[in-house]
Amino acid sequence: MTDLETRAAPPRAGALRRAAPALAGYAAVRALGLLALFLWSAARDKSAYTLLTARWDALWYVRVAELGYGYEVRLANGDVHSNLAFFPLLPWLERLVAAVSPLSYADGGFLVSLFASLAAAWGIFAVADRVYGRRAGVCAVLLWAVLPVGIVQSMAYSESLFTALAAWSLYAVLTGRWVTAGTLALLAGLTRPVGLAVVAAVWVAAVASFVRNRRTADSADDRRTAEQDAPRAPAGPGTRIRRGLGMLLAPLGTVGYVLWVGHRTGKGPLGYLDVQAGWRNGFDGGYAFARFVAEKFTSFPAALAGVGLILGVASVIWLYVTGVRQRQPLPLLVYTGVVTALALCASSYFGSKPRLLLPAFPLLLPFARSLAGLRMRRSAMVLGSVAVASAVYGAFWLNGSGPP
Repeated sequence: MTDLETRAAPPRAGALRRAAPALAGYAAVRALGLLALFLWSAARDKSAYTLLTARWDALWYVRVAELGYGYEVRLANGDVHSNLAFFPLLPWLERLVAAVSPLSYADGGFLVSLFASLAAAWGIFAVADRVYGRRAGVCAVLLWAVLPVGIVQSMAYSESLFTALAAWSLYAVLTGRWVTAGTLALLAGLTRPVGLAVVAAVWVAAVASFVRNRRTADSADDRRTAEQDAPRAPAGPGTRIRRGLGMLLAPLGTVGYVLWVGHRTGKGPLGYLDVQAGWRNGFDGGYAFARFVAEKFTSFPAALAGVGLILGVASVIWLYVTGVRQRQPLPLLVYTGVVTALALCASSYFGSKPRLLLPAFPLLLPFARSLAGLRMRRSAMVLGSVAVASAVYGAFWLNGSGPP
């Protein structure tokens, strides 16, 4: 990580020009996905725009934007679904868009996701470009765009917003911009519970930087006893202050909202866990998911789905291990590990796991490196074919079960 921290980041205008091919490719893939969705929905006499803005979690975000917190649904089995489970940044932005324009809250959610997805694509490119080069950056963005559940990136959900904040926070860490990294981590923590992953990445990277600087300073002190012109330690007081401020800012979003929910419910600091329990959601180390997969093997053809789930989990683990072997920067490994663990080890909503893994974009970097090594025509053929398949699957999925 030392080399990553000492290289200067490109100027903003130059960075946008450098990212332009990735952003153009991303926009093309998303446009293809939306076209497939609108055609499929029209054939089934459904509204594609309603599917994107007014179903599942999108409705909960709109209710928060319109009515604030306090809405809940009590089910016959005793479960209580409270809108306190949904973090506030997306509803705040929906409310802002509705306040300054004639658009509805749902329109605002779609607009925010539209621009946030482009910001996320740019952030993913910036991270991958810095670590592995421009071609790998373009491939990483396109791989993220063509994921089977990539249509979620265009929905009035919080995945695109969170991924944008997380990617740029990680980029700020890699470039030593600690206050920016902490501020973006704070905002990510106001977007989704998995904001903890960004906080962990900022903190671990900051501690590693502190330790590295101390070792450099100690080494410089040793040399100074023998040499009058020994080099200074690279981190001065200003850097240490900014790093400490970044660490201080990073957890404020997540911690602030969780504590507010605890106060609101009267159940103390752990009140948010009770809210999640009302949705039968929590963290059990993957036990419930393992049982869910095992139950698939009690009948046929459900067993085929079980095999698919095992292969999917094995692939995610293999990609993470590959990232470790390829010596991805520490903040990327920490962030990806936490996102993956929280997604795979959640105790319910098993069909949502692919969607919950969307922010774990560093998992795609090994594939991006491999594609970047191919001839451009071959990599374009691979990505184009997958983009068509992803667009068709997204239209089918959103017109069917869709994301819970």
